[in-house]
Amino acid sequence: MLDIDNFRGDKKTELAQLAKETAEEVKSTGEAIKLRPMNAFERKVVHDTIQEIGLTSESEGEDPDRCVVVLPA
Repeated sequence: MLDIDNFRGDKKTELAQLAKETAEEVKSTGEAIKLRPMNAFERKVVHDTIQEIGLTSESEGEDPDRCVVVLPA
C-alpha cells in the first residue's frame, strides 16, 4: 500500500494516542465513550489499541457515520 509522506504511519500514531487517552478516561469515569465517525482503517487501529490496553470496544452505526464506542471493563 502506498504511504505518501508517512501519512498512514502518522495517522496510526495519532489514533493510537486518541485510543489511549480515551481508555484512561473510560477507566477513570467507568462510563462508555463514543468517538467521532471513522473509516474502517481508523476503527481497526483504535480497536487494536483498546484491546492491547485490556478494555473492549465495538463499532456502531452505518458508514459513513460508523464510530467506535470504548466500553468500561
